[in-house]
Amino acid sequence: MRPLASSSWLWKKSGRLIGAQILAPEAGEMIQTAVLAIRNRMTVQALADQLFPYLTLVEGLKLCAQTFSKDVKQLSCCAG
Repeated sequence: MRPLASSSWLWKKSGRLIGAQILAPEAGEMIQTAVLAIRNRMTVQALADQLFPYLTLVEGLKLCAQTFSKDVKQLSCCAG
């Protein structure tokens, strides 16, 4: 799995995802989840609460959403 080169997320004050930008060779595998979240007006918390397969690229969306309510140091991917 190649590392994500860059990602940007825009969230409204309401907590809803309003846009996503992913720059990576595997971006096509991740962007569809962001599109579904935008079309269904999901909140950051709703996205963070979703179940995603472990060790897949799309799991990064969940981790990104979790950073809005948790300290990054508390996430399993970033403990150290």
